[in-house]
Amino acid sequence: MEKLRKVVKEIAYTRDHSNSPALHRSLVPILTLASSFYGVALQIRHSLYRFSFIQRHRLPIPVISVGNLSWGGNGKTPMVEYISQYFVDSGISPLILTRGYAGGDEVKMLQRHLRGGPVKIGVGANRAATAALCFEKYGFVNPSSIRTFFDQSFLHERVEAKAVSEKLGVVVLDDGMQHWSLSRDLEIVMLNGLNPCGNGNLVPLGPLREPLVALELADIAVIHHVDLITEQSLRDIEIRIKGFKMSIPIFYSKMVAKYLFDVKNGKSHVALEALHDATVLCVFAIGSADAFVKSINITGACYVDRLDFSDHHFFEVQDVKIIRRRAKRLEYKSNSKPIIVVTEKDYYRNPEILKCLHSYTVLVLCSELQITPFEGVDGFESTLTRVLAAKFCVCN
Repeated sequence: MEKLRKVVKEIAYTRDHSNSPALHRSLVPILTLASSFYGVALQIRHSLYRFSFIQRHRLPIPVISVGNLSWGGNGKTPMVEYISQYFVDSGISPLILTRGYAGGDEVKMLQRHLRGGPVKIGVGANRAATAALCFEKYGFVNPSSIRTFFDQSFLHERVEAKAVSEKLGVVVLDDGMQHWSLSRDLEIVMLNGLNPCGNGNLVPLGPLREPLVALELADIAVIHHVDLITEQSLRDIEIRIKGFKMSIPIFYSKMVAKYLFDVKNGKSHVALEALHDATVLCVFAIGSADAFVKSINITGACYVDRLDFSDHHFFEVQDVKIIRRRAKRLEYKSNSKPIIVVTEKDYYRNPEILKCLHSYTVLVLCSELQITPFEGVDGFESTLTRVLAAKFCVCN
C-alpha cells in the first residue's frame, strides 16, 4: 500500500507519462476514470448548494475558512494556528472546527501550541453540530458586539478586551474549502509554492481537490513555502492566481524552525544548536518535506539524510525496523551515531512507537508560520479584518 501511494503521488505530479515506468503508465487509465467520476460528483455537489437544494448552516459569529486546492504541504493547520493567535491577541476567543483527520495529529499539534489560552477546538465531521455543542458549552459573543471589533479604536484596547472576552467570538474552519455545508464569511486559500497544482488534474490522477477556477471564490490567497522557490516561479504562481481573480490580495508564508523536543520527554525544549555538526536522519510522512529538510540543513548539521513515507502514514513496528536499519547504515557511513529528527505531525500520529528507537536520540522539530505581504498590499492581519468586516457586517 505504501508503494502504491508513492506511485500515485508521482503520477499526480508528472505531466508527461510517456517516459514513466510501466506500472505508472498502467495506472493512468484507471486514475483518469476515477478522476472523471470525482469531477462529476464535485459539480453535482456544488450545484446542489449553489441552487439551494441543500441548505448551508449559518453560524451567529464570523466564520473564516482556511482551505486548499491540492493535497499536502499547503500550510493549512499552521495558518489556522496563526489566525487563532491573532484573534486571541485582539481579545477575541476563537473556536477551531476540524474533522480530526489521520488520527488527529493536527489537532494534537494545535492543542500543544495553543495550550492554556482561550482557544477552543471542536472535532467532528459535522462542523455545524460540533459548533452548536461548543456554543452551548462556552457561549458566544453577540453579533453586535463582534462588529465593535472591526472599529480600529477597539484594537487599541486589547488588554481590557482580553480580560472580558470569555465567550467565543470567531470560528476558524480548518480544511474548510471542501466543507460546503457551513457558510463562511472569509475564504482563505493556501497554495503550495513548490508545486501548486501538480499535473493540473483532479484527484486521484492529479493532486487537485478542487478545480483551479475555485480560486474565484477566495478572498485571500497565500503562497506557502515561498522561501523554497525562485522569484520567477513565484511570479508565475501570482499570474495564475490573478488570472482567476484579479482583485485578490496575495500573501507569502514560510515555516521557521523554533525548537526541538525529545520524544522521551515532550515537555522539554531542546535548542536547534543541538543539531550543529551532527549527523541527522530526517524521517517524515508529510505532504511537502523539502521545507522540513531545509530547516534541518540550516541548523548546521554536518550531514543530513532523509527517509520518506507517504503523507499521513501511520508509523508501526515494521517502520521502526526500517528506520533503525537506515540509521545503522548512516552510522557506519559517517562513523558517528545519527540523531533522528521527525516532524510534529508525525510524532503526534503515534508518539509511543517512536520511543521504540530508544538506542537513538529522537527529536521532534517544532516550527511556526511566518507571513510577508504581496507588493502594494496591506498587512495580513489588517487585510483579514477589513475583508471580514465588509462581509460579516453586510450579512448581519
